[in-house]
Amino acid sequence: MGSSYRPDGRAGYGGDVTDRDVRVISELAPIVARLLERHLESAREWFPHEMVPWSRGRDFEAGGTWDPDEFPLPAAVRSALFVNLLTEDNLPYYTSTLQRVFEREAPEGAEAWGVWTRRWTAEEMRHAMVMRDWLVVSRALDPWELERARMIQVGGGLVPDPVTVEDGLVYVTIQELATQISHRNVGRLLDDRPGSQIMGRVAGDEHLHHVFYRDLATAAFDLDASSMVMALERQVRGFEMPGTGIPGFDAHAKVISSAGIYDFALHHTQILVPLVIDHWKLDALEGLSPEADQARSRTLKHVDRVGIAARRLRASREREAVRVGV
Repeated sequence: MGSSYRPDGRAGYGGDVTDRDVRVISELAPIVARLLERHLESAREWFPHEMVPWSRGRDFEAGGTWDPDEFPLPAAVRSALFVNLLTEDNLPYYTSTLQRVFEREAPEGAEAWGVWTRRWTAEEMRHAMVMRDWLVVSRALDPWELERARMIQVGGGLVPDPVTVEDGLVYVTIQELATQISHRNVGRLLDDRPGSQIMGRVAGDEHLHHVFYRDLATAAFDLDASSMVMALERQVRGFEMPGTGIPGFDAHAKVISSAGIYDFALHHTQILVPLVIDHWKLDALEGLSPEADQARSRTLKHVDRVGIAARRLRASREREAVRVGV
């Protein structure tokens, strides 16, 4: 995961909730309540145990070994499943961060923040449950390696820890969309109906979470566009897919990118452009402070640079595909 960024531009974790944060939380509370009601009306009830093909399962011998040939998969798909599940396993630390940033100092009348955080936690917990059950039953990943990695990941407890409410809103909006894209693309690459359906169901939940945070962030732009633009710059320029603390993350991220499951091209075309440019209309915001206007310029230049890198990456892959005759 990318680190959070302090308002002074120094990377770091942690921070105290300020009086200003409390005011923002209070002003956004009615929006949270409305979006929570909308979410509860839109969310579909589903049960992890109904999606797992239990009849495939059989015992694992203590101290045994895993045979990848029992469930053949491309290396990039295995890496993506490994990273995506371990990210979901880090749920306790995401929840504690949301509570610190959005809920702990919520004033009277802002209880909807806490209701949302707990609902989000319950929904996200199902993702780890259903993914792990399917992976173990299908033997798609080495369960010994997976459990050792889980102990390391959760034992480390590393997650981004935004230092302002605005930073938190921007980060979770981007993160939920990025996670949705990764889950969806993994599901499309699985030649396994239950696995594909599971990843699609998880991606559907992530979409609803993204829409909640996106619209809440939009309301925050209406309250204080300058503060949101400065948070946007910090989070957009420092964003990385979740993964800090996962054993071998850099190697996994490389093959995930090479396979086009999540890379610069997708980050530009499916996150930065539709969210930052089209939805939040960064280039058209008015009434910004001089500092925020400068932050906007830097962010727009960053989006352009990512776009250039994405086009180069796409062209390189097309040339490679022609070379190998794909």
